[in-house]
Amino acid sequence: MLDLRRVLKSKPKPPENVELTPLWTPWGEKIAAGRAVPAGEKDLDPPSHPRPLLARGAWTSLNGIWECAFAPAPDAATAWRTAPVPDGPWEPVRVPFSPEAPLSGMGRQLRPDELLWYRRPLEAPALGPGERLVLHLDAVDWACAVYVNGVRVAEHTGGYLPFSADVTDALRPGEKNGLAVCVHDPSDAGTQLRGKQRLARGGIWYTAQSGIWRDAWYEVVPAARVTSLAAEARPAEGRVLLAVGVAGEGTVTARVLDGGSEVARGSAPVREGRCELALDVPAPRLWSPADPHLYDIELAFGADRVRSYCAFRTVEVRPDARGVPRVHLNGEPLFLRGVLDQGWWPDGLMTPPSEAALAHDVRAARELGFNLLRMHIKVEQPRFYALCDREGMLVWQDMVSGGGPYSALHTSYVPTLLRASWTRRTDEGPRARRRLSAADPAYRREWRETCAGTVGLLAGHPSVVGWTLFNEGWGQFDARAACDAVRALDPTRPVSATSGWYDRACGDLFSVHNYFRPLEVWPDRARPRRAFVISEFGGVSWAVPGHVSLGTSYGYEAASGAADFAREVRGLLARADALEAEGLAGYVYTQLSDVEEETNGLLTYDRRVNKLLT
Repeated sequence: MLDLRRVLKSKPKPPENVELTPLWTPWGEKIAAGRAVPAGEKDLDPPSHPRPLLARGAWTSLNGIWECAFAPAPDAATAWRTAPVPDGPWEPVRVPFSPEAPLSGMGRQLRPDELLWYRRPLEAPALGPGERLVLHLDAVDWACAVYVNGVRVAEHTGGYLPFSADVTDALRPGEKNGLAVCVHDPSDAGTQLRGKQRLARGGIWYTAQSGIWRDAWYEVVPAARVTSLAAEARPAEGRVLLAVGVAGEGTVTARVLDGGSEVARGSAPVREGRCELALDVPAPRLWSPADPHLYDIELAFGADRVRSYCAFRTVEVRPDARGVPRVHLNGEPLFLRGVLDQGWWPDGLMTPPSEAALAHDVRAARELGFNLLRMHIKVEQPRFYALCDREGMLVWQDMVSGGGPYSALHTSYVPTLLRASWTRRTDEGPRARRRLSAADPAYRREWRETCAGTVGLLAGHPSVVGWTLFNEGWGQFDARAACDAVRALDPTRPVSATSGWYDRACGDLFSVHNYFRPLEVWPDRARPRRAFVISEFGGVSWAVPGHVSLGTSYGYEAASGAADFAREVRGLLARADALEAEGLAGYVYTQLSDVEEETNGLLTYDRRVNKLLT
């Protein structure tokens, strides 16, 4: 039965151009105040390596105060590649926070007909014989051209994946060097991947951001060096397979260590820029949430030294002893108790104010009884996944959505009212693509490339136990082909091709959203071997006074106060837990924290109040 009262109460309202009330997390407050780091204060320790699966001992952060300028550009969609540096005015901006984020110090929205320019001095060190300086930008939203001393050294499109450039030949030894970045971001005025961002925020859509929003840094490396590493630990075989990309010729030596002690070693020659090694690890200790055991990896290639890690674990969907399809970790059924993680912050938007802030969210979820975070329509920084690896928190990773303007009729109203539509609509062909905002071939190409890049970026993290490809029909197209492509890239993890509705009878999960009907297990008539999960439900709203961004709030059921909120939420979670006995393989509660107008988080947006513990 559909709860029409709840549906009507949760109907999205037209966005209002109302200023957000400033909210500061404890970590962002310290940054904004320019507070010095007291000796021994753990929350403010320097961050760990920005790429923990391919780390060298020395790296230099370029985060901090840059200058930025906004330049009018009616032709911004093409001009970003060749536009001249503007005269200004130039204003200070704190990187890696987008200019729209309070922590940037700007509070300025980039418009689709503007270009955003960054510049800063590049204090390049003196390079030894054969050394190279590689610049890393870990996320720039959306398209950018990068210059060193006026020489274009890189260009990149795609707002969620990292890229790098060897800038050595553009440096001027013994002189001042300068770094500049030109950015174009149409946000939802374009069709590119954008996730939950919208220029007119409101309801489930959040403030659009732009520009550099993850770490900027560089490292000095030998000319002959490791360029990539993929590690696959196979428990049944007791071995680690390493695929190493290199620049140069020679031999790669690899070591696997457990608690500092070497347990395996091997060497292999480089052939055509590649090297593959298989290292035997006797009686490997398995990774699990209860025992998140990691093995360290060390690589040596000439003068280059690289650190990484891996873990032994398996994850699959198969029948349990009663024949019910479930997610199995290391061969044992595991009931997924998940919570939706948007990864947004009032002071940093998509950029967490610190690594300690990420740790706070992961640990808060665990303390509330969850064993899984669904990283929702966002690729988080690698430190987050490394933290989950160490903490034993499972992650179900969504792909980022995009496409044209979404039709509320097709992505909300029809599937909400007519459950039969969930399995009877195709996403193949021109008509379906128009209906689901996926008509632009450039969008479809970017989605495929970013999907593959996301799998490649995160495949080495044992905490990541599955992929979600499309959510609620947003820009959905050819889900069956997409599922096959991801399986080919990564056969070791389950795939949820669609989350919410418009199921295409593929993948490993029958994944539904249920905000407006009684919680129950629905039969999977299309593909009975899939596990049934409720990948979104709940959404009880409570706006805690003094901890909200807006006077209006959005959720699926409003609680009157702390006691009412806790009673409603705990009741929903208990009902979901009880469905395990009826065949439910897992759930994802909406959601971990409030975000702007959404007040249905278990934590307030500023992370200062845990609503279930109030």
